[in-house]
Amino acid sequence: MKEKPNGLDSPLTAKIIKYGAKAQVRVFKLTNGRIGSKWRIGAGWKKPVPTLLLDHVGRKSGTTFTTPLLYLEDGPDLVIVASQGGLPKNPQWYPNLVAHPDTTVRLRKEGVRRVRARTAGPEEKAALWPRLVELYADFENYAAWTDREIPVVVLEPR
Repeated sequence: MKEKPNGLDSPLTAKIIKYGAKAQVRVFKLTNGRIGSKWRIGAGWKKPVPTLLLDHVGRKSGTTFTTPLLYLEDGPDLVIVASQGGLPKNPQWYPNLVAHPDTTVRLRKEGVRRVRARTAGPEEKAALWPRLVELYADFENYAAWTDREIPVVVLEPR
């Protein structure tokens, strides 16, 4: 396991994540996912991880946002992780999905898919977690770097 990076909890780190995500969304949309549909940073450097675009509606603003996220295919479902790099707070998309679970995702070869989000329960998360860590080993680091319970979200087709 890697040591927690200095400055991980700083506002600058959150800003870098935010603007990096905006750039990835823009490139993914412009290229229909040819660029931006694989994550190649951290544990994804040697083993690229598939990325989707998640639409979510702000629980307070009502504004639609789009966030790029790593995902695991689990039969017809897609599984995403609210890790936010091990930061102390859940990413904004997570409470937005809890408030508005019916949404859409964009996948490289499929385009837009309508989904319903739900948080995996403890047993389901325990079954999915080893597969998620196999997909992207840094999830294990993120869990060790934060005191919060990192939510795992299942996106079911609707």
